[in-house]
Amino acid sequence: MTGGPEVMAEASGTGRTVREASLEVFRAHGMTTVFGNPGSTELPMLADLPDDFRYVLGLQEAAVVGMADGYAQATGRPALVNLHTAPGVGNAVGALVNAAANGAPLVVTAGQQVRPMINLEALLTNPDATVLPRPAVKLSLEPARPADVPAVLARAVHAAMTPPRGPVFVSIPMDDWDAELDPATEPAGTVAARRVHRRAAPDPAGLDALVEALDGARSPALVIGGDVDATGGFHDAVALAERTGAAVYSPPVEGRVGFPTGHRLYQGSLPMAIDPVAQALAPYDVVLVVGSAVFRYYPYVPGPFLAPGTRLLHVTADADQAARAPVGDAVVADPTLTLRALLERVGPGPADRASPPERAALEAPRAGGEGRLSAEELFATLAQEWPEDAVLVNESPSHRGVQQARLPIDRPGSSYFTASGGLGFGLAAAVGVGLAEPARPVVAAVGDGSLQYAVQALATAASLQVPVTVLVLDNREYAILKWFAAREQTPKVPGLDLPAVDHLALAQAYGVPAETVGTVDELRAAFRRGVAGPGPRLVHVPVPPSGS
Repeated sequence: MTGGPEVMAEASGTGRTVREASLEVFRAHGMTTVFGNPGSTELPMLADLPDDFRYVLGLQEAAVVGMADGYAQATGRPALVNLHTAPGVGNAVGALVNAAANGAPLVVTAGQQVRPMINLEALLTNPDATVLPRPAVKLSLEPARPADVPAVLARAVHAAMTPPRGPVFVSIPMDDWDAELDPATEPAGTVAARRVHRRAAPDPAGLDALVEALDGARSPALVIGGDVDATGGFHDAVALAERTGAAVYSPPVEGRVGFPTGHRLYQGSLPMAIDPVAQALAPYDVVLVVGSAVFRYYPYVPGPFLAPGTRLLHVTADADQAARAPVGDAVVADPTLTLRALLERVGPGPADRASPPERAALEAPRAGGEGRLSAEELFATLAQEWPEDAVLVNESPSHRGVQQARLPIDRPGSSYFTASGGLGFGLAAAVGVGLAEPARPVVAAVGDGSLQYAVQALATAASLQVPVTVLVLDNREYAILKWFAAREQTPKVPGLDLPAVDHLALAQAYGVPAETVGTVDELRAAFRRGVAGPGPRLVHVPVPPSGS
């Protein structure tokens, strides 16, 4: 007789369970934090969760996905989400839309009825499990047999992390977890050990075209998207801008800041509509867009996509972004690898190259009135108090332009915003970022309307003592919708004014200390208390309504 105890175990047919093999997959990819809201169909997965796993409870599925979204973006790794079957997945779909737009690599698991009961559509069956979350996810899977679960989860991890990154959904029947794997056909560690290298360098011909265009440009501009920050190219973008003397813009709507907004070459964000974008880019003969779509437009203001004499070039890792762009030549490649390749070859350009215009100096912040702060006062004060390593998560849409003008973001991985146009991301994502980077002060600037979409995240912040300062800009209205209503000439729209909410009582009910501020000095003191920690704090900031 030959072989040790492990060989004897395999020969006797005793193998690992599906659950044990699946946990190996999660460990292999650093996915030992589980964001979840459990139901009965998830209990078999979570039973006796090993000590090296951390379970982060959210009190509603939108908050669960939002926290995982922020966590995945901040860590750069896939985040594991565990939801209840159909009802829980349904609650989460809106947050999955946000995560998809943000490029957050999530592996979203959900329970399913036991296999013998699926055809009966017994209670808690998800009869169309793979259909329900589409098209908010990149891929939606349900294993054909229990033995496939670890491999399907591994596939989900790789798919979520492959550009364009995004959420992947896996429905798992609850009786699969305890099924035993055949060691002869499912050897230990094989699936978990696989690695996929995803970063693609630019095509040589495409790179040649980019170099030639930048070297010959007399008035170049760069549009630096959030994927530059996500792939580690923040400082490479600065180096290319300084090498070429190019003006730098942010895309119209972007989830992350890819270039320091306090830099002398930075010109601000592009406008959101077709004709205004063309006008903004008209002074430039070559425009290179890196790490973003061309472009996310809204509202519809028709016109030419580019002015005559402006040439647009596009670098993106998302082949679909390249395919659907209405104008410009594209190179499908990793944004940061492309920036680094350009830095090896691009020169300073013609001697008569135009210099970017200087930005106008900001006027003093207007006052908000008695008992209120204006958004200008708020963000100007934050700029004076801002810790060097702080992170901003912004979901106050009507005040984002003021924030961008008044509060510079000059470090990588320091600013997050939802690129979907939906609400519910900000507070939950800030808690996720705080869990990912507990040594950094995390500040969430959210509107009073935005807060309500995933307010349950306050309970998680309090329970885990997450260091997040929540600034609630309270104007008792959906101000951004009032702006759109005026723009779209749709008067007397109902539902745009919000009821009064006692934000201090709301926060305190969840266990979060809270205070209201009405002056700059009060805000300054409250902000200092917030970033000092150790746990969360809510600062309620009444601001004037739109039109005031």
